[in-house]
Amino acid sequence: MATVKPFVCVRPNQEVAARVAALPYDVYNRAEAKEVALKDPLSFLNIDRPESNLPDETDIYAPEVYAKAKELLDAREADGTYLTDTKPCYCVYELIMNGRSQTGIVACASIDDYVNGVIKKHENTREDKEQDRIRHVDTCNAQTGPIFLAYRSNAVISEIVSTVKTGEMLYGFTADDGITHNVWRIADDAQLATIQEQFAATQEIYIADGHHRAASAVKVGLKRRAAAGNYDGTEEFNFFLSVLFPEDQLMIMPYNRVVKDLNGLSEEEYMAKVSEKFDIVEKSGDIYDPEAKGSFGMLLSGKWYCLTAKKGTYDESDPVKTLDVSILQDNLLAPLLGIGDPRTDKRIDFIGGIRGTGELVRRCNLDMKVAFSMYPTSIQELFAVSDAGLLMPPKSTWFEPKLRSGIFIHKLS
Repeated sequence: MATVKPFVCVRPNQEVAARVAALPYDVYNRAEAKEVALKDPLSFLNIDRPESNLPDETDIYAPEVYAKAKELLDAREADGTYLTDTKPCYCVYELIMNGRSQTGIVACASIDDYVNGVIKKHENTREDKEQDRIRHVDTCNAQTGPIFLAYRSNAVISEIVSTVKTGEMLYGFTADDGITHNVWRIADDAQLATIQEQFAATQEIYIADGHHRAASAVKVGLKRRAAAGNYDGTEEFNFFLSVLFPEDQLMIMPYNRVVKDLNGLSEEEYMAKVSEKFDIVEKSGDIYDPEAKGSFGMLLSGKWYCLTAKKGTYDESDPVKTLDVSILQDNLLAPLLGIGDPRTDKRIDFIGGIRGTGELVRRCNLDMKVAFSMYPTSIQELFAVSDAGLLMPPKSTWFEPKLRSGIFIHKLS
């Protein structure tokens, strides 16, 4: 049983929504964040990455950084950039990329559902990244970046969403990157109740993207519970800002790999060893993307090959071992190229699918020896790993388009 509730949304006024909406804080390094944030004082990146408004020598984890975030958020509320809705609502949030639409419901999910495993995760989190967002949320008294959740498609919810999308739009704009963002509000009491009831009958919800934001929101909620002593579970700190998408709306892009060298092997030795675990077919053309699960594109010395894992190469009963990222890691990257821990090894780099397979060609011409184009992980594979209580290898999924921060804010009190 999942608790997914409407909430009182703090949101930008219609005239400035397009200026406020910003990509997630963690897609930028410090220099990039500062450049983007300072182009427009209303960009939410100023609040999400407040060090951009402080001297360059400032420690990005210093108390004054989080104090600056609160100062800027308070200022934007005071000057009318942000408005506060008068009643708890859901919102419908549609993103359109390259003509493809995906639509989710903006709501608040329960920290108890996260703790009890109704909300399932598939990645570990890093303490330093958690602590950063814990301080940001706690100091601002607000959650500002929604967690990307997925659920199994529900016909009743989908029908309501479709109906709402025929009504008046709250926001509609196309960002500089070409992604269109459309928002509608669900304020009808009957629709609100039906959506909440339908989610209450849902047994599992899955974190698709935003594991660190989710973990941080939960820890702030637990911290506030401890500080309050007496709480009844309805307080806003018991919930976290989310956008929930049905599985049939989602697209996962591949997370490709490039490696700096052949680990001391000659190309002939390397290819001979690869052929022990994979069938190899040379492909023509400037780029090659695999066409089915269990196959991989490989670029070496200007030539593309299709690698197909041989029967018996992996344990077909294990939902993690059957992932393409695991097959490649366990049968090629680790044993042949010596990439034991892809999270820390400096010889490997990861290229998000949004950058295209051509980026693999560029990197091999620039600083890498061999590249691998991947077949994307499916949402069903993500569900299977999460349901088994297991974790995916690093860099298994790349979700596009990214949810914007700053369009929806959830206050904790």
